[in-house]
Amino acid sequence: MEKLKRKIALIFGITGQDGSYLAELLLKKNYIIHGVKRRSSSPNTERIDHLFDSVNFSNKNIFIHYGDISDGTSTLNIINKIKPDEIYNLAAQSHVRVSFDIPEYTADITALGALRILEAIRILNLKKTKYYQASSSEMYGLVKNKNSLNELTPFHPRSIYGVSKVFAYHTAVHYREAYGIFACNGILFNHESPRRGPTFVTKKIVQGLTRIKKGIQKKLTLGNLYAIRDWGHAKDYAISMWKILQYKKPDDWVIATNKENTVKNFVNATAKKLSINIVWKGSGIKEKGIEKDTGKTIIDIDPKYFRPSEVDYLKGNYSKAKKYLKWKPSINTDRLIEDMIKYELSKIE
Repeated sequence: MEKLKRKIALIFGITGQDGSYLAELLLKKNYIIHGVKRRSSSPNTERIDHLFDSVNFSNKNIFIHYGDISDGTSTLNIINKIKPDEIYNLAAQSHVRVSFDIPEYTADITALGALRILEAIRILNLKKTKYYQASSSEMYGLVKNKNSLNELTPFHPRSIYGVSKVFAYHTAVHYREAYGIFACNGILFNHESPRRGPTFVTKKIVQGLTRIKKGIQKKLTLGNLYAIRDWGHAKDYAISMWKILQYKKPDDWVIATNKENTVKNFVNATAKKLSINIVWKGSGIKEKGIEKDTGKTIIDIDPKYFRPSEVDYLKGNYSKAKKYLKWKPSINTDRLIEDMIKYELSKIE
């Protein structure tokens, strides 16, 4: 009997949180994986190092290529060399607040990067290659009707990051409709993990409070405590990415938990698990979190962490993914926080 051909996946953004979980998943599914990373003076591979042999840093099923989606030529050459069955575009300047400070760079990577990949697929006439675009709940932006957001909810982005993601979203739709490319969007709501970058708010909260508990850090400084978000676990969301490209036809999908929490609720839940008793006093930028046992201020607010235009409410309705992809989140917020705390403690202890 002839052996089934192993699928080949190309992951842009393999060294990020989502890319590392996706690579783990695809290896378990017997894929051959190619990942693209930017060349830099530091390796920046800590999230995927465990996938390689510790002695000679090799793995016969996973290969890393140097490239950059800001460079259309290198992007096309990599895709032409590999001719993958599936392409996952997870690369972006992914920090929303930072996009206000570096808008041009954010647009070049997050918006035009997607265009360069899709144009390469078109030019190379890769009819069988499937494309996954990492879209974002930040595309919804200014939400007028505070119900769960779905695939039909209009976009009103409130940052260059959100605007760039809307461009990439519609570019995927365009290449699907104009050229017949199997291009899909996963509109992922906030998803966290121990591998989250240190400047993201959930990581800041868990890392900061854990270090405060251990006497390493004195204070945690935050921005908008009352932003409402829908937080899931990145490990669950990596599964959804794969399922989206296995579906019988290309489409666009909301991936979320349909649960809402404020940043302040996330702080309180994390503090509770660390046995830190926080009493809140004041309001607005003068609001403070005080440790009840010591009377010390351990949380304060700094306006520099507020966005020029805030996104106050994001909660997603994943009913379409549940019905057709048979996908649903398996890890709730409590378990997510426990997972993140465990990791932070392991780094200290």
